[in-house]
Amino acid sequence: GPLGQGIANAVGLALAEKHLAARFNKPDNEIVDHYTYVILGDGCQMEGISNEACSLAGHWGLGKLIAFYDDNHISIDGDTEIAFTENVDTRFEGLGWHVIWVKNGNTGYDEIRAAIKEAKAVKDKPTLIKVTTTIGYGSPNKANSYSVHGSALGAKEVDATRKNLGWPYEPFHVPEDVKAHWSRHTPQGAALEAEWNAKFAEYEQKYKEEAAELKAIITGEQPAGWEKALPTYTPESPADATRNLSQQNLNALVKVLPGLLGGSADLASSNMTLLKMYGDFQKDTPEERNVRFGVREHGMGAICNGIALHSPGLIPYCATFFVFTDYMRAAIRISALCEAGVIYVMTHDSIGLGEDGPTHQPIEHLASFRAMPNVLMLRPADGNETAGAYKVAVLNRKRPSILALSRQKLPQLPGTSIEGVEKGGYIVSDNSSGNNPNVILIGTGSELEIAAKAADELRKEGKTVRVVSFVSWELFDEQSDAYKESVLPSAVSARVSIEAGSTFGWAKIVGSKGKAIGIDRFGASAPAGKIYKEFGLTPEAVVAAAKELC
Repeated sequence: GPLGQGIANAVGLALAEKHLAARFNKPDNEIVDHYTYVILGDGCQMEGISNEACSLAGHWGLGKLIAFYDDNHISIDGDTEIAFTENVDTRFEGLGWHVIWVKNGNTGYDEIRAAIKEAKAVKDKPTLIKVTTTIGYGSPNKANSYSVHGSALGAKEVDATRKNLGWPYEPFHVPEDVKAHWSRHTPQGAALEAEWNAKFAEYEQKYKEEAAELKAIITGEQPAGWEKALPTYTPESPADATRNLSQQNLNALVKVLPGLLGGSADLASSNMTLLKMYGDFQKDTPEERNVRFGVREHGMGAICNGIALHSPGLIPYCATFFVFTDYMRAAIRISALCEAGVIYVMTHDSIGLGEDGPTHQPIEHLASFRAMPNVLMLRPADGNETAGAYKVAVLNRKRPSILALSRQKLPQLPGTSIEGVEKGGYIVSDNSSGNNPNVILIGTGSELEIAAKAADELRKEGKTVRVVSFVSWELFDEQSDAYKESVLPSAVSARVSIEAGSTFGWAKIVGSKGKAIGIDRFGASAPAGKIYKEFGLTPEAVVAAAKELC
């Protein structure tokens, strides 16, 4: 995969082990007790994500993480001396790692075994075992060269390598002694598994409550009725930013979901992601469930992938400003590709964030994630929709969810619901009959309120208007044709969408005769109310567009 992702995933796996061990191990029964091994190369070391993740691994004291660094001095463009001459050992020591150097990585098997033994003896630090090797070892003409890095040896060189290594066998033939040597692990593994199962049965008898929680995390079976913990809202509930409503949901869910944990890239007080019942996951308090990632968005995403892939019932979430998904896009793409159900809590989702200006105001981001396969892009408009987005995110364990949340306060709208969000798009209000309104107004997030206000004005003028909340394109696409027709009837071409982001892609929803109101330029620094007016994101603009169509 993309270089550096693997080592960062390994940090997530090791974090999960340390966390679960701290929560569930007892003096008489260490039920969680495994090491995490990972191999990385020179290219991984060059990628910034590896430093982000390894810095955190050192800070957290992940003593059961053992990394083998294949130090072969070759990358695709040639010898690493052309671009990579730092002292990796010293850097890792500075990051708080224990470092061991195996000088003969080609045939020094006993050295490697001894290094592993030493690494296991160091309990308070992760270990980097630098293994100096020759790339393409055994190839008489291509060993120690970049030509063996990214392409196959070729039939001629494969034959020469076989002769050079004294390997007389046909391709794909596994000699019996080799097979026997490797297959000895099968009965060993079965015995270890039986031993652990017996240990867990004993644990279950003594510690029923903890065993039930751990089992839920291992199997991914969430407690029955967990969704009843989701808060609900009425139009009389106070207006609030969806980032604040998100925090209410997180703090409700952590009481019923044993595997929920996560944090922010140094923005917890702004993303509103703190779990108030818990302290911080740190070196000496690994049982806690607030993870402090520091300003390391890319590493954060990849670490969360590792946590999600450790156990089906672990539900990691991570947070930053929506615009800074640009710093972590590769990790989000790997979430989608690996079917890791990470929940990405992305606040400050539009120009509505105000005075921070265009560097912080997302424009193209919604469209870009809607284009990414196996990602749920959710933009809730109020409390009920935020709760619905969390329900969807928790249920989708094999695809990541991105929640785009507002900084500015939004009203609790009539007609919104958790059930509606599960369908992706649904009718919030409608004064038409026979599935044939004069015009359909479609909004997402903070702009659903604008669509609702525009509808009120148009109805005063005698128009029949349907307002549709379009929280998630992906979920709507998955509904039956009959349901989609009931929300967006093909006979009604008068459609207006409004969203504080790029209009790219909206033609698919509004059709060739509809109008998409949005922002196809960078933002500006101004209070939310003022910038919305300047950019034409107003009920008046929606009314004018609708009148042109009906």
